[in-house]
Amino acid sequence: MRMTLVLALALAACGGAASQAEDTAMIRADGRAIDGDTVSFDVRIFGADAFEKRQSCQNANGCWPCGKAAQDYASKLLKSGSSTIRLTGKQSYGRPIGTVEIGGQDLGESMIAAGLAVPATSFLKSDPERAQRYLAAYESAEARRVGVHAGYFIDPAKWRRGERLACESRGRGRPDR
Repeated sequence: MRMTLVLALALAACGGAASQAEDTAMIRADGRAIDGDTVSFDVRIFGADAFEKRQSCQNANGCWPCGKAAQDYASKLLKSGSSTIRLTGKQSYGRPIGTVEIGGQDLGESMIAAGLAVPATSFLKSDPERAQRYLAAYESAEARRVGVHAGYFIDPAKWRRGERLACESRGRGRPDR
């Protein structure tokens, strides 16, 4: 009986330690948008690449600040509730990468569905289910012609390397990263 109790306590302690270790990769915090894909607790969004803060896109009315729209959209979502961040253990641009959920809503997927980010599927090989959701959100945004899909845009990664639309001024400064 005593051995069973000791074994039960040891197993419970191991289980408790495991759950505590899992919790260290999660942060709960209120957030503020710095950029469409960077929030104030300085975590890069896993698998979604939002338009840069100074990036413009083009629609029937000319150039419009799609990067600022991405930042504003992320800011609005982050202000709607507490964020849960799960870190991936990887880094990009010197920042940790993680998923961000606000009230159970995936920030990356929401940004893509709003036409304010593109899926970065090359980074999602370890999470095929998320990759599928992100691609479906992109296809839906494209079909509904929302956000950047109402006109033309440069992929954020290409924009960071210096590519610009004809309607953008080349003197707008360096890329955001």
